[in-house]
Amino acid sequence: MRLLYSFPRPRISLRYIWPWSWAVTAPKKMVAMAKKEAELVNGGEPQGKFESANRPPFKIGDVRAAIPSHCWVKDKWRSMSYVLRDVVVIAALALAAGHLNSWIFWHVYWLAQGTMFWAIFVLGHDCGHGSFSDSVRLNNVVGHLLHSAILVPYHGWRISHRTHHQNHGNVDKDESWHPLTEKTYRGMASSSRTLRFRLPFPLFAFPAYLWWRSPGKEGSHFLPNSKLFHPEEKQDVMVSTICWSAMVASLLILSWAYGPVAVLKFYGVPHLVFIMWLDLVTYLHHHGHRERLPWYRGKEWNYLRGGLTTMDRDYGWINNIHHDIGTHVVHHLFPQIPHYNLVEATKAAKPVLGKYYREPEKSGPLPLHLFGALLRSLRVDHFVSDEGDVVYYQTDPQLSAGWQQKSH
Repeated sequence: MRLLYSFPRPRISLRYIWPWSWAVTAPKKMVAMAKKEAELVNGGEPQGKFESANRPPFKIGDVRAAIPSHCWVKDKWRSMSYVLRDVVVIAALALAAGHLNSWIFWHVYWLAQGTMFWAIFVLGHDCGHGSFSDSVRLNNVVGHLLHSAILVPYHGWRISHRTHHQNHGNVDKDESWHPLTEKTYRGMASSSRTLRFRLPFPLFAFPAYLWWRSPGKEGSHFLPNSKLFHPEEKQDVMVSTICWSAMVASLLILSWAYGPVAVLKFYGVPHLVFIMWLDLVTYLHHHGHRERLPWYRGKEWNYLRGGLTTMDRDYGWINNIHHDIGTHVVHHLFPQIPHYNLVEATKAAKPVLGKYYREPEKSGPLPLHLFGALLRSLRVDHFVSDEGDVVYYQTDPQLSAGWQQKSH
C-alpha cells in the first residue's frame, strides 16, 4: 500500500473543472490577443520591431480618400488675405524700427522681420505649387513679387523645388538636403565638410545652393541653360532672374540714397535671419528624427515611400506666423492642398498613415527643442552607402569626434 501512495498525486486545477473559472482566465487571453493585434496594425510588425522602410500596407489613394474634399479647395481671396496680413506686419515693423531707433528694439526687429520674410517666402512657395489659387497667372505674379522681394528667383527655385517633391527620399534624384554618397563625401575637402556639418554654416547654405546647388550636382537657379531646367523653361527662368536683378538694383539705389548701414539694418540682417529659418526648417523636415529614416534607390523608391520619410515639426506659436509649414508630411504627399487646410488634412490622414506618421515633439512658446535635433543630426548624419536600394545615414567617426571635442 505504501508503494501505491508513494506515487505523486495529480494536481487538478479547478479552472479545468468549474465553468466559472473560465470567466477569470478568458479575459486575460483576450487582452493578450487584442494587444498582439494592436501591435500588428499599421505596418504588419510586432511593436518594437516596426521598420519605417517596410512597404506600407496602404496606397496613396487611401490617404487621399481620407482627406475631406473641401481641403483641396483653393480660395484666392483667403490666400491674398494672408499676403496682405504679412505685408502690413512687415511695414509696421519697419516703421516702428525707424521711429524708435533703439538698439534694444533693433534686435527685436531683426528677429521679427526675418521671421516675416520667411512667412512671405512660404506664401510664394504656395504660389510655386499652385496651392495659392487656381489661376496660374495670379500664382506667378504674386510668387514673383514675394520671392523677388527676398532675393529668391521665383521660377528657378519653383522648378528645382518641384524636382524635390517629385523625387523626395530618392538618394540619386532628390534635390534639396539629399544625402551625400560615401564617395562624394570622401572626395570633399575638409573645408567643404565644415561648411555643411558645422554650425552656424549650414544655416546660411541657401544662397550658395541657389548659385551652385549641392555637392555632387551642377547648375544654377539663375542661368536659363542650367542642367536644372528643360529647354521650354528657359524663358521663365530668365524672367525670374531679371526680377531678382531688379531687386538687387533697388537695394543698391537705396544704399546710395540712405547709406549702406540703413539698408543693412532694415533689410540685410532680417534677410540673414530669413535664410537661417529657411535652412533650419527645410533641413529638419528630412533629418533629425530619433530613429533612423531610410533613403531609397532604384525599384525600392516610389512616391509614397519617399514622402513618408518626411517629418512634421511643431514651432509653437510660430506655426501660425509661418503658415503651418511644419505640417509637412501631407504637404509633401499632396502639395496642391492650401496651407490653411494642412492641419485638418493631416488629422484626417493620420489614421491611415498609422506608424508611418511620426508625431512631432510638442514645442514650447519658442521651438528651442529643434536645435537639439539639428545638432544631433549634424553630428551623426554624414553620408550613405554608394550601394544598396535602401540605405541609412552613416557617421564619420572623425567628424563626430570633432563635434564632441567642440562641445566640451
